[in-house]
Amino acid sequence: MTVMPRPSILSVEPYVGGESKIPGVNRVVKLSSNEGAFGPPPGAIDAIRNMAAEAHRYPDGGVTALREAIGARFGLDPTQIVCGNGSDELLALLILAYGGEGTELVMSAHGFLMYDITGRWAGCRVIKVPERNLTVDVDAMLAAVGPRTKLVCLANPNNPTGSILPQSEIMRLRVGLRDDILLVLDSAYAEYVTRMDYDAGAALVDAGGGNTVMTRTFSKIFGLGGMRLGWAYAPAAVVGVLSRVRGPFNVNAAAMAAGIAAVQEAGWIEKSIAHNTEWRIKLGAALTAAGVKVWPSEGNFLLADFGSAEKAKAADAALRSRGLIMRAMGGYGLPACLRISIGTGEECQTVADAIAAFMAQHG
Repeated sequence: MTVMPRPSILSVEPYVGGESKIPGVNRVVKLSSNEGAFGPPPGAIDAIRNMAAEAHRYPDGGVTALREAIGARFGLDPTQIVCGNGSDELLALLILAYGGEGTELVMSAHGFLMYDITGRWAGCRVIKVPERNLTVDVDAMLAAVGPRTKLVCLANPNNPTGSILPQSEIMRLRVGLRDDILLVLDSAYAEYVTRMDYDAGAALVDAGGGNTVMTRTFSKIFGLGGMRLGWAYAPAAVVGVLSRVRGPFNVNAAAMAAGIAAVQEAGWIEKSIAHNTEWRIKLGAALTAAGVKVWPSEGNFLLADFGSAEKAKAADAALRSRGLIMRAMGGYGLPACLRISIGTGEECQTVADAIAAFMAQHG
């Protein structure tokens, strides 16, 4: 007899990340994974290099220095910070710890795929709630909550749509949820937001209630996707749960050193925000002028809507023929769209020119 896993595991479609290579193409511009436009901060590169000679030593299992550095950078209590092997790990631990067989996880229709994947892994019934204009519909989310709901997962800004909910709507969602439902605010793109009516989630954690968690990552603005480093800011009781279920050395020493250097790199966040804001506007305007619908975005990417799956597929093929890799969105239920990361100015201009040339032929 074949050994079988829990039935819910077999319903999971494995996550597929953004491509990095195109067969037969030497120079590739990868704008498929929302990686930071400038790579890692110089101090982080030095920190990784300097850790090489200590690679035989186990890292600090408490991740103390990194938690203190994060707390100092963002004005948060280090005792309420838990670090992980990317925010993906922390999201998974939260869902596994608070979900499980017989429970429900509520997410938006075009929310981050890992909520669905991990929810099924945990045995939850995953409920995907329709959005309004590719933006989370708070009323619909609340209406989808039932007696078995234990988790609501929300990316804000959302990946892949780029849409955002103001703090007033997040507050309305939290107030409308039962106290025994954990609200997980995935704020991977928080640093890029320039709107004044936005909070990444710390305010709700600090407000008490013990039922809201904010997750963050070093993979985007800090350019450390390859190091797999993320963190969560949570109430003390949730920190206690995460500390029970995470691996004893789930953050490696090089990632820890790089993270400390990254948050201490003077001017890095400011420089990255300025560049992202400038080129998000420029690239969006260029695509719009070429006849492509661009959805409003607060992240370091744009969702380009070509109107049909066939046209999006053709555009993707045309871009790939030039060595330009975007992210097809069929897996997110948006087959007419391509997601385009904000790269360097040269990369963004190259993409704009290539799409303009495509639309001139196929518009």
